[in-house]
Amino acid sequence: MTNPSSGAKAPLDPAPDAAVPDPAQLRFIARMRLMMVISGATTVLAVVAIIGVIGYRLLHREGSAAKPPTDMTALLPKGAKIVGTSVSGDRIAVILDVNGSPEVRTYDLQTLRPAGTLKFATQP
Repeated sequence: MTNPSSGAKAPLDPAPDAAVPDPAQLRFIARMRLMMVISGATTVLAVVAIIGVIGYRLLHREGSAAKPPTDMTALLPKGAKIVGTSVSGDRIAVILDVNGSPEVRTYDLQTLRPAGTLKFATQP
């Protein structure tokens, strides 16, 4: 076989000594292949774990809109009157007038559990 640009004959086997690796090179190649397989498997496992966590959080969200609200009866102190209510974010605030003293009670909007009470008093 001749090279069309120079007319010289191309060798049939370019590097006969380099074609057969020695046993040390074969061990190194096998070790590198094993490390590549381990690295690839670890990457695939990490991606699957991340996608699994994202899917779990999307399907099992706390406070999902599909969750029906809880029914509850809140007991007020004697003589208390509801002055107003307000909803903000995931809380509902109920403003009370307890015997002339204002009080704010907050509840979690999804579970209707009490979240806190704020009482006001005048200084003597």
